[in-house]
Amino acid sequence: MARPANLTLYSYYWSSCAHRVRIALNLKGLEYEYKAVNLLKGDQFDPEFEKINPLKFVPALVDGDVVVADSLAIILYLEDKYPQHPLLPQDLKKKAMNLQVASIVSSSIQPLQGFFARQFFEKKISLDEKLTWSQYHVNKGFAAIEKLIKEIAGKYATGDEVQLADVFLAPQIFAGVPRFQIDMSLYPTLARLNEAYAELPAFQAALPHRQPDAPSTS
Repeated sequence: MARPANLTLYSYYWSSCAHRVRIALNLKGLEYEYKAVNLLKGDQFDPEFEKINPLKFVPALVDGDVVVADSLAIILYLEDKYPQHPLLPQDLKKKAMNLQVASIVSSSIQPLQGFFARQFFEKKISLDEKLTWSQYHVNKGFAAIEKLIKEIAGKYATGDEVQLADVFLAPQIFAGVPRFQIDMSLYPTLARLNEAYAELPAFQAALPHRQPDAPSTS
């Protein structure tokens, strides 16, 4: 049973940043209203959305009179207010590792290959050069994370419980492999984790094609 909450998530189905927050909400059993922000159509530039997030990015979360933007800030807010299914362990060493993995994904991978970075380069470099750029940053981040967790990973990234690192890794792997042709055989730990995520209902429900604003396949 989902814990009652007055939550609204501003999301775009294909945004890996919003994808992270959907996973966290699902893991914590929180129901929420989904408000689509179509980045391709420029909904993020609507003055009403700018009041929600002046940076004009998704995701953004409204919880009553609290408004939080940025996926990491949102998830840490949820962690404090809704402690069910904790995403950060009490063990300080393991907690630091979860935060480090989340930071690598959110600051050293995604922004450098995300929608707005690719849009900025649209007329400045060729498609092949854009792919090379994105592959470089995804591979650099994945290589670092593989080294960090290969000796400590259990069923999931930092042990046998789903935690913050998994919430950030799953969308990045999901988006990175088909979009940027990433060879996951280079990262056996991450490849194994990706298979484990595919078995989790909270992760499956958060997938892009299962969101209300996803294009119909019919």
